[in-house]
Amino acid sequence: MSGSERSIAVGDTVVSALWRRPRVARAVLVLAHGAGAGMRHAFMAALVEALAAEKIATLRYQFPYMEAGRRSPDRAPRLLAAVRAAVAAGRQLARGLPLFAGGKSMGGRMTSRAAAAEPLSSVAGLVFFSFPLHPPKKPGIERAAHLSEVEHSMLFLQGTRDPLAGLDLMEPVCRRLGRRAVLHRVEGADHGFAVLKRSGRTAGEVIAELASTTRGWMDQIAR
Repeated sequence: MSGSERSIAVGDTVVSALWRRPRVARAVLVLAHGAGAGMRHAFMAALVEALAAEKIATLRYQFPYMEAGRRSPDRAPRLLAAVRAAVAAGRQLARGLPLFAGGKSMGGRMTSRAAAAEPLSSVAGLVFFSFPLHPPKKPGIERAAHLSEVEHSMLFLQGTRDPLAGLDLMEPVCRRLGRRAVLHRVEGADHGFAVLKRSGRTAGEVIAELASTTRGWMDQIAR
């Protein structure tokens, strides 16, 4: 089940969204896609179904450039406006359920940048699936500078083979954030959460780990 079609106004344009609510829901996650693939990408679809199995409803949405069929992401102000519009839509759909926001790679980073600029109303916490700490082969922590301004609780789900977030850098970033941040390491996973065959794990098992970890963290925050 892919979800019911929705639309979200972002300034002078409208973007598509998919609302997936399991029969019994414990929380809602507003979920943004990564830079190179939209909300219907296989990873996003599989993640949404795994989250639904954990009783987490999701509202995934397109950024304007992806909606228009362009490859290059919009400038930051437009991306941040899309995050805020999607969170507002998610707030209406949540109907009192705990509300969370986040996304895959760039989608997660744009969510955190929006929250750093101004806290996201009614959002209990942020979830990052592969936070893109630095470009490939260019280690650094400049992209994490804004995280100190984020007031929300944060969950980072990071593969140990992610070339965009070396754990030698990601771990101290999370430590400096203190109790606001939880770092969950996905053993052997790359930036797309793919694992090597010799790991003995399937893609489905990895995605199930992401979903169950997210639910456990959300339950703690919601309490």
